[in-house]
Amino acid sequence: MSYRITHDDVLHEVARGNQVAFRELYNLYFQKLFLFAKAIVKTKDGATEVVDEVLVNIWKQREQLPGIQNLRVYLYTAVKNKAFSYLSAKANQQIGGAFDDIDIEIAEEYNAEKQMITGEMLRKIHDAVEALPPRCKMIFKLVREDNLRYKEVSEILHISEKTVDAQMVIAIKKLSQVLRPHFDTFPDFKKIKKNQGAL
Repeated sequence: MSYRITHDDVLHEVARGNQVAFRELYNLYFQKLFLFAKAIVKTKDGATEVVDEVLVNIWKQREQLPGIQNLRVYLYTAVKNKAFSYLSAKANQQIGGAFDDIDIEIAEEYNAEKQMITGEMLRKIHDAVEALPPRCKMIFKLVREDNLRYKEVSEILHISEKTVDAQMVIAIKKLSQVLRPHFDTFPDFKKIKKNQGAL
């Protein structure tokens, strides 16, 4: 049986103790949350521990799920808080500068359009994304790879939507510089905010 995590019925199924529904939820969110956590704690083991703990807590407190307004924001925020707690517990790392120094890994297949471009082009895009400042890359990853809205990203990272928009403009400009020479026509990225709001 397949579930759509965005549907209220799924949360009710998990809340009722449906393990199949919970497994679907786990599989849908684990990898994205893992990359997010790894950007903060820096290690695979630490990231796995953080995400597993968050998702286990979701199961333990499943009766509260129907009251969650936005599950994606809830999960990302829980992972962020748990990751910072993890670092604090280690007592050998200092948290500072918000997300300015937190670098995030972009998944290999971060873009559906990957199938339409050459390997050389993909390498150029990957290099351009990797060259973005950590804060900018974090926001780009959450918006473009994890499909979060600007409002959701602003809530998770505790920054304004204007900041999210400004960082996305920077990222898209960098990528457009890489891609534009290879296309006769190129999308108008000035409309990105408008399109984002339509999601």
